[in-house]
This record gives sequence, C-alpha cells and structure tokens, in this order.
Amino acid sequence: MSLKKFLAVVTSILLITFSVEAVPDGKMYAGEFLKLDEAPKGEVAKPLPITFTSENSGLNPGYSITPVQNTRAVAPDDPLQNVTATAAIVIEASTGHVLYERNADKIMQPASTTKMMTLITALESNRPLNEMVTVGQGAYNADGSTLWLNVGEQIPLGDLLYAMILTSANDGTLAIAEHCGGTAADFSAQMTKRAHELGAVNTNFINPTGFPDTEHYTTARDLAIMATHGFTLPHFEEIVSAQEVSFPWIHDDIKIFRNENRMLSLYRGANGIKTGYTNAAGRCLVTSAKQNGVQLIAVILDSLYVWNDALFMFDYGFGRVSSQTLIQSGQVVKTLPITSGRRKSMQVKTAGEIIMPVFDGGQDNAYEIVYDLPENLVAPITSGETIGKIRVVLPDGREAASVNVVTTLDVEQKSFFRLLLNKFRSLFT
Repeated sequence: MSLKKFLAVVTSILLITFSVEAVPDGKMYAGEFLKLDEAPKGEVAKPLPITFTSENSGLNPGYSITPVQNTRAVAPDDPLQNVTATAAIVIEASTGHVLYERNADKIMQPASTTKMMTLITALESNRPLNEMVTVGQGAYNADGSTLWLNVGEQIPLGDLLYAMILTSANDGTLAIAEHCGGTAADFSAQMTKRAHELGAVNTNFINPTGFPDTEHYTTARDLAIMATHGFTLPHFEEIVSAQEVSFPWIHDDIKIFRNENRMLSLYRGANGIKTGYTNAAGRCLVTSAKQNGVQLIAVILDSLYVWNDALFMFDYGFGRVSSQTLIQSGQVVKTLPITSGRRKSMQVKTAGEIIMPVFDGGQDNAYEIVYDLPENLVAPITSGETIGKIRVVLPDGREAASVNVVTTLDVEQKSFFRLLLNKFRSLFT
C-alpha cells in the first residue's frame, strides 16, 4: 500500500471514531441536526422557537428538527431570513419558474456538486452502463474521497456512476472522465461546452471532481439549469435518488454504497441530487423533491447549515405551487379513420398523464396543448402502438411536458382481393 493510501486509511479510522452516532428510531433531533453541519468557529448556534415535524413541514414521518438562527446578514426583503447560503435558488423543473432566489447569478465554486454535470456528460456519451472502465494512473492518484482503485482494475461504468454520486468517489470520477473523454481535461471541456449549450453560460469546469480552482466556477442558477436537464435523461433520476446500492466488487464480494445526501431520507418526495464541500466552496447541495407531480430543484452554495437551508427552501417552494392534471392517463383523444384495414376507425388514447404546476398569483400558468396526430391510421395496426403525442408548450415556445398517444386495438390489413375490389368500386363512385 502506498504512503498516501496508508495515511488516508488512518484518517478515515479517526473520522469514524469521532463521528456522530445515528439517532435511534430514525429521528433527527436539534443537536444531531446541528452536528451534521457544525457551527462555524466563533458563532453560537441558537435554535429557533419552532420545531419542524411531518405535520408542519415536508419532513418525513419520524423526523423532528429544531433549526437554528441564521447568523449571516440577509437583505431585509429576502423572504427566507434563516437560509444561511451565500447563493441559492429554487425552481420548478418543467417550466423553469423561479420560486426563490438569492445571489443566483453570483460566481461560486461548486465543490462536488460538479459531479452532477460529470454524470450528465457521461450519460450523454450513450455508453452502456455495463461497459467496463479500466482504471488509469490519473484515477489511482486521486485525492480526497476514494474507492482505493488500482491501475488496471476494471469496473462497470454504472457502478462507478453510482459510487461517484452516492459517495463522491474522486478516483471513480476520474476513471469515468478518462474513459468517456480520453483525459480529465478533455472531459471537463466537454462538460463546460454542454453546460453552455443548455444555457448555463456562467459556468467553467476545470476538472470533473470539483477540486478547488479559481477557474472552476458556476452559479446557483446554472446548476439548477443543469439539474433540470438531468431529469430528462435515462438513468439520471434512478442514480441520484438511490439511498443505498450494492454491487459485486473487485476488492470484496459485495460493496455497499450509501448516499451522503440526507435529504433523501429527511424530506418527503426527495429524489436527488448531489452534496459538496471544500474549504473554498463551503457546504454545497443540489437537491430535488417531487410532490403531487411537481418537481422542484434547490441549489444551495456556501451554506452554514445546508440541511436546514434545504428544508426552509423546499417548504417555501412547495407552499407556492400546486398541481393540475391537464391530461389523464388512458384518456381517449380522438377517433381516427383507418386505411386498408378490416375496421373503418379506431379510438386512440394517452399512454400516461400530464401534470402541470399552478403558481401563486396566476403568473406563468398559461399553457398551450398541442396535438401531434396523423390524419388517419394505416393497417396493419398493433394495439399499444405509438402514433403521436400530446405536448404542453409554454408561452416562449419551450416544451414543458409530453405524453405519447397509442392505438387501442389490433387491426389486420384487408386481403389483396378486398383491396383490389374496393379500388375497382371507387372508379364508379
């Protein structure tokens, strides 16, 4: 074992020795909650007079939390005075509607929330998750959180993606980047280019891990834009929402990864995304939650009490948006004529539902429903076949949601003789 890895093992043992024990029965009381964030030196954490539970907040049953008083200066018109983050934003994902923001365009260091864009870029490389990744020297030399990977070892890409998001494994992250991008630098350039294409134009990635660098930066708004795109990709949500996964592992029979994102267990409907911390960036979190069909994304950068902030921000966001079902699953859309079939027509229906947010004050509640359907169907037809879609379009032309429209019956094609007879009859009518 190298000296670097020996020292890292010793450090890990010391951290485990002095770590906070889990509270019995899953409850998180004020003291435990504060220890997760640790009050900054020289500051006294003062509890607020209210205790949050599942009855007066979005906390899951079994948790009760007494949050603390913010000791940082906040603008007097900021509606969330006890959010401690330097920069923060809450948006509704399907529309991009901003529910809350503070310094959302301020240039900030993102720490390991960078790995969310690493995940997006890797998924968009369209490589199968069972593709084997060979560990190189760059991954082996990684600092910080690691999986103890050795040069030449091979691990499925999907396993490394889970390890990167759940445990922030830096060696796994670099192995992913080198596998998908050739070098970590080239992969980071791809990340930046893709972020700009998505509209996150105030972002620059120097590395895929989030290691501090003055030229490695983003904003709360940009991270929210990236997260919104992430939820449109296959496998993204299943990875960022996983609380615990296990795989057969190169060094053990089974390797268990547990997510560092406490919001997944704390908050109702939480489904992501990534934690982060460095001395330069402070405590950071990109998190998400879905309730009643409404998906919110919250970004918290340089926070004193990141879990407190997330609780305040989600409660505030969900308190200002409700939902409405615009299209029901299985709803009959239209009856379409059939050409060359043994039936003359068929009803078509939706394959799922569309739920859209309704915002307080009536702003940004205007949606156009567009039906992309053929004029007729052509036999043979299989029941459940997708023949079109219904789209919900925002006033600025962006598509907010869509659902497929499918057939409801099997219809055989007419025989050649029947088709010929019909053609002959049409000549005299």
